[in-house]
Amino acid sequence: MNESFLHYIWQFQYFDKKELRCRTGEEITVINPGDKNTHAGPDFYNAKLKLDSIEWAGSVEIHIRSSGWREHKHQEDPSYENVVLHVVWEENEEIIRKDGTLLPTLELRTRVSPSFLLQYKRLVHSRSKIPCANVIGSVSDLVRISMLDKALTSRLESKATTILKAFEKSNADWEETCYQMLCKNFGFKVNTEPFLQLAQSLPYKILMKHGDRLEQMEALVFGQAGFLNETIHDPYYLLLKREYTLLKKKYNLGDRQMYKAQWRFLRLRPANFPTLRLAQLTSVLYHQKNMFSKIISTGSWKDLSPAFSVKPSAYWLYHYQFFKKQDREIPSLGRMSIENIVINSIVPMLAAYGKAKDDQRFIDRAVQLLQETGAEKNNILRSWDALGLRSKTAFDSQALIELHNSFCIRRRCLDCNIGFSLLQPTP
Repeated sequence: MNESFLHYIWQFQYFDKKELRCRTGEEITVINPGDKNTHAGPDFYNAKLKLDSIEWAGSVEIHIRSSGWREHKHQEDPSYENVVLHVVWEENEEIIRKDGTLLPTLELRTRVSPSFLLQYKRLVHSRSKIPCANVIGSVSDLVRISMLDKALTSRLESKATTILKAFEKSNADWEETCYQMLCKNFGFKVNTEPFLQLAQSLPYKILMKHGDRLEQMEALVFGQAGFLNETIHDPYYLLLKREYTLLKKKYNLGDRQMYKAQWRFLRLRPANFPTLRLAQLTSVLYHQKNMFSKIISTGSWKDLSPAFSVKPSAYWLYHYQFFKKQDREIPSLGRMSIENIVINSIVPMLAAYGKAKDDQRFIDRAVQLLQETGAEKNNILRSWDALGLRSKTAFDSQALIELHNSFCIRRRCLDCNIGFSLLQPTP
């Protein structure tokens, strides 16, 4: 038994209400169970009920055992003084209010159908990562679609909140925030943190002061990333090293310079080496100044994807890392990589801006962009595919990833429309 299930039982009154009484004998009539509270304080507010012939209005608090009231020190919190009923699974002790009166308590353990309780336990204790895997086929399309909409909204909200926090730290600079999020995305999971640290140590405004000289931009990026500290005879490497030595002193970047050892190469395909990704990122920033302005002024896949299809500098057309030249030209960012950037950087930026400006148009544009972008492919989505939930667009895949990570894995079946529809007590 857990409190979330008790909340669910109380909210929808899924218990036997015949001869409903407190353990002390008062007859209980529930007029309104109240509204669920998602903030601090009692679990339900605006509840109405009768104790014998007296009608009460106030809050309802829920615990597994009545002793939870004392253990959580509610008797010391003024916000709990308007609690009119204590709903518990088991009443293991009487609770005395601050004024010395007995707190009315309703025990539910003998009033919930055993079959209903078993149904809940089977769902949340399933060994499958997706608890309802064996029965999800019985859920209507309408319920599933409504849950995917809910999951996607939750995912966009979460990502937008993260970006808005970064926006505050960047002195309310949208271009700087966009630059940091874009850099982070170019890490493609394995090197996410080093890329973000690089962006935080090399401000966008400094980089853009040299936005018309690609070699100087590369000098700043590779030097600040810690790749220009060796003594090796490669003409281009030495050029970047000389440039960075001057620029580092000019902008006082030395204290924030990273180390080469922070970057991961092991078990990566050459196309994902951080050196090549840094070169590709620098080329994108060189060819597309003020990326954030472009994002909010457009928003379609057709307009955005070319901004990431640019080739890197001549050196990086034939190098995955310094000193090792390739015989064939290295392809530019592929479609899947660009889709990853759109999904994880562009879409959240649009959602964050829409939230900050309270302008639904940008959030709608973010959703539309997901619908224009191809679905991702990973183990989570293959699991859903096996259950008949196939992703056609990034809208579908993002929703299913959120459903898996924030609801299924955490066993939040009672907050899920699908789980909710499956958990209905038999008449």
